[in-house]
Amino acid sequence: MYILGISAFYHDSAAALIADGEIIVAAQEERFTRTKNDQAFPLNAIRFCLQFAAINIDDLDAIVFYEKPFVKFERILETFYTVAPFGLRLFLKAIPGWLKGKLF
Repeated sequence: MYILGISAFYHDSAAALIADGEIIVAAQEERFTRTKNDQAFPLNAIRFCLQFAAINIDDLDAIVFYEKPFVKFERILETFYTVAPFGLRLFLKAIPGWLKGKLF
């Protein structure tokens, strides 16, 4: 049984391939695009995982995407609160992106 896990659209998008409960391969998208903390859909990482295992997308039993944006947003708010007021400038820069797209 092959399961492809995908993380994307936040920080360090990546893909991982599991076969019979064991991690076979995992890769971050930034390794292929050379964009630090690349948050784009990890197409290159997915291709790498499938090629590494010598399988194609039809061989996958499941594709999963996991993200809990509210949990992550809460953690970010707690971090900013802990370092307040020193992180105010970064907070004001980060929050609009969360409210406009990442959170919902």
